[in-house]
Amino acid sequence: MNHFSSKFKLGILGGGQLGKMLLNETRKFDIYTCVLDPSEDAPCKIGSNEFYVGDLMDYNIVMEFGRKVDVLTIEIENVNVDALKALEKEGKLVYPNAEMLGTIQNKIKQKLFYVDHNLPTAPFSRFSYKDEILTAIKHETLSFPFVWKSAQFGYDGTGVKIIKTYSDLDEIPNVECLVEDLVDFKNELAVIVARNRQGHVKTYPVVEMEFHPEANQVEYVICPARIPKEIAHKAELIAMKTSQAFEHVGLLAVEMFQTQDDEILINEVAPRPHNSGHLTIEASHTSQFEQHLRAILDWPLGSTESKVAGIMVNLVGAEGHTGDVHYEKIDEILTMKGVTPHIYGKKQTRPFRKMGHVTIINEDIDEARKIAEKVKRSIKVISK
Repeated sequence: MNHFSSKFKLGILGGGQLGKMLLNETRKFDIYTCVLDPSEDAPCKIGSNEFYVGDLMDYNIVMEFGRKVDVLTIEIENVNVDALKALEKEGKLVYPNAEMLGTIQNKIKQKLFYVDHNLPTAPFSRFSYKDEILTAIKHETLSFPFVWKSAQFGYDGTGVKIIKTYSDLDEIPNVECLVEDLVDFKNELAVIVARNRQGHVKTYPVVEMEFHPEANQVEYVICPARIPKEIAHKAELIAMKTSQAFEHVGLLAVEMFQTQDDEILINEVAPRPHNSGHLTIEASHTSQFEQHLRAILDWPLGSTESKVAGIMVNLVGAEGHTGDVHYEKIDEILTMKGVTPHIYGKKQTRPFRKMGHVTIINEDIDEARKIAEKVKRSIKVISK
């Protein structure tokens, strides 16, 4: 199939920042795109050829949209899987496929998948209601501290909470959930695996992630990870084994813990471009967004090697600020060598909302980390 400057249409479910950055690549190759998002003001609106407003969880809306395009992909997991299954039965190419997406949407199903495929992950228990957790604590089959995760609809720290006391339980909703052992880890790592329709696979270098202690959001992504080569190799092998188990097409971001004993445990996966891969735009020969296109359209996969060390700084809404966004002191970081800001186009800010990111590239990873700290101290995402 000729994808370039042709009648071919690529459909994207979700119109947020990931979709916006994917559209930068589709425009480079002159690939016609259609985007569906529930928000009239989604970042993808200005970059797509056709933009539709609609609920991604609505069966009929997703079906109608999917029938307009030749290949369908996602930039967010929370979409109607039943519609995707029906589209697949009609012969539509959907990547990631509906079965895989259904597994990943539910964190309990996701954890059971790891167990069934002998993939290392933290021990966990399943609960249907909050009262069951309280009963488990009362009978001493569960003890503080532990990690609580909503089975569905969690993202960017939402739906995840470290539970240390009874009072922490007051803040969680009464929904199906899982409880994990609190892993004593040295580092949080991630590996992005690209796999095309023919089954050709490539991995990006292991990255190291530093998280905000309160929001449970990534603040810095560091590439290459500052870990021994044997640990990086172990993480890459587990990521590739995970990819093989899912038999996915596209990208699979595998988030992992490096324990104090240097074991690697899978935390979660995402079957799409991922926050941990944003720095590839400036730092790699092939960005994760171009690679996703290459994989789902069955082109040859590009080089995943880094051209230079890179660090990504997340730009999130400052605490205490809600309303029309203003990027304070952005001019300061524009004067810094090797620093590139990406503004996502969201007009409204709120505490911890992802509003953009900044990439820092440098031959010296330690110097890049110092600049990243300076960037973080300089720019503020506030309301007017």
